[in-house]
Amino acid sequence: MTAPDTDLHQHESQKKSRPQGIYLLPNLFTTANLFAGFFGILSAMRGDFEVAAIAIFVALVMDGLDGRIARMTQTQTAFGAEYDSLTDMVSFGLAPALIVFQWGLSGFGNLGWIVAFVYTASAALRLARFNTQIGIADKRWFQGLPSPAAAALVAGLVWIGTDFGWRDQWLYSFALVLTALAGVLMVSKVRYYSFKDVNLRNRVPFVAILLVVLGFALISLDPPQMLFYGFLAYLLSGPVYTLVERRRLRRSGVRASDATGDADSNTGPRSEPSER
Repeated sequence: MTAPDTDLHQHESQKKSRPQGIYLLPNLFTTANLFAGFFGILSAMRGDFEVAAIAIFVALVMDGLDGRIARMTQTQTAFGAEYDSLTDMVSFGLAPALIVFQWGLSGFGNLGWIVAFVYTASAALRLARFNTQIGIADKRWFQGLPSPAAAALVAGLVWIGTDFGWRDQWLYSFALVLTALAGVLMVSKVRYYSFKDVNLRNRVPFVAILLVVLGFALISLDPPQMLFYGFLAYLLSGPVYTLVERRRLRRSGVRASDATGDADSNTGPRSEPSER
């Protein structure tokens, strides 16, 4: 007769020992990420495209901080990871597509909203694929273009066009092609360097500090152009690396398909959300 009582006491003690609530600090940055994406959509609806584009870059910074803070403070949780992933879908999947559509793709009629939808759907698919590869993927590489980089690329083009007051049809056509390309690369198997093996706590040569200072100086000269060209170079780095790796493997007699990370174990980890 005492066995049920013992089991009940054990169950109640286990419930009491479970941590209640969520960690505030990392989720504040995730919420700031979500707010920036939402504010970018509202700004685009009002026609304030420069503010909308800047909001995406603010979301990008917040996304980079939440995961690092969670790891530094040992506050990683499954809730944080899921919240981060859903937030990224808004800030880097939905918001950039709506901003670029309102800015320049609406004039293409059905083709414009189809391209915007393809971008959004690609971001969703990329996040879903990443979530299934957590723990089994090589963290040095991303499989497909990371959605924050794709969002920064699209938002950067909007920022440049607004900053210079360009309203030419050729620019909108370029935006159409770039948005479609970013969407396709997000769901591709092209590999991108993740920079996750860079340890900020390690000692670095003095010249590394000078390069960082130089980078900040260049960005401050013309933020829209420098940020856009920087992310454009990153977009091109994936296909270039893949072609070089295929050529190297072909010369060494290894199947060329291995260079693109066909096996899940060779593909990159979740890109957009900072792992928590």
